[in-house]
Amino acid sequence: MAFDAFALILAMLALGMLFARFRVLPDGAAEVLNRIVLTICLPAAVLIYVPRLHFEPALLGIALTPWLLAIASVALLWPLARLMRLSRETYAVLLLCVALANSSFIGYPMVRALLGDDALPYAVVYDQFGTFVLLSTFGLFVLARYSGDAPPGAREIVARILRFPPLWALAVGLTLMPEHPPGWIADGLQRLADALLPLVMLAVGLSIRLRIPREEIAPLAIGLTLKLAIMPALALALSTTLRMPSPMLETNVLESAMPTMITAAALAISHNLAPRLAAAMVGYGILLSLLTLPAWAWLLRLATGD
Repeated sequence: MAFDAFALILAMLALGMLFARFRVLPDGAAEVLNRIVLTICLPAAVLIYVPRLHFEPALLGIALTPWLLAIASVALLWPLARLMRLSRETYAVLLLCVALANSSFIGYPMVRALLGDDALPYAVVYDQFGTFVLLSTFGLFVLARYSGDAPPGAREIVARILRFPPLWALAVGLTLMPEHPPGWIADGLQRLADALLPLVMLAVGLSIRLRIPREEIAPLAIGLTLKLAIMPALALALSTTLRMPSPMLETNVLESAMPTMITAAALAISHNLAPRLAAAMVGYGILLSLLTLPAWAWLLRLATGD
């Protein structure tokens, strides 16, 4: 693990929480920072690391893993929801927050910090071909199903996908971008990609919410256990079954161990689906992942002998 990168993650997260506590930055600062990351830093990272991919059949397993874990989350949560008599809103939030991982905003910098640059191309595959498309299909369906909106049509789903800036960077990275671009281009992209970590963690610190009513503590505990422990354990079993090589296996498991996608929780809140539970899944999930992600990285090193 790169200790300096992980120390920066902790420092920027704490700084964001401190800024939020004393209202140092204006309202909406976290949203602005996230928009900068989405439109500039993430595409830069994609342009750097995607051309380094050497296509092999095992990559299909990485792209499929988020989809298989989403199916597993439905299979696990449905009987639990009936047993605990969870409300429709709570069940919907758990579906979104367990199935959808923060595989880009937090995933990229954490994979880089814990596994190194060589693992990042695999993280891009997991995120772009897995999590993002899953949000635009499964995520939209859950929102429509449990919030009373009309189900999204194929045109709406395609339009949403096409408006995603990193997707265009992915297309360029797969077709036009050379693996070794001119130095001035590579250096510029690297500087923009390096800004991803501090900006994301500052935005996360600004937006973390930890308060939750007592009656939602049990659903929160279930959601966090599934998201941070059960899902990566299933991903490890799947990766081992598919005989993924290192560091592909480690990346696949670590991305599956990422906390809840902030966008998924924000959409649940905007649809008035158990908003305090959704916010708590993000806040507590990120804080706990600062412990669970290094633990998973350590276990993976033991398992693979790296």
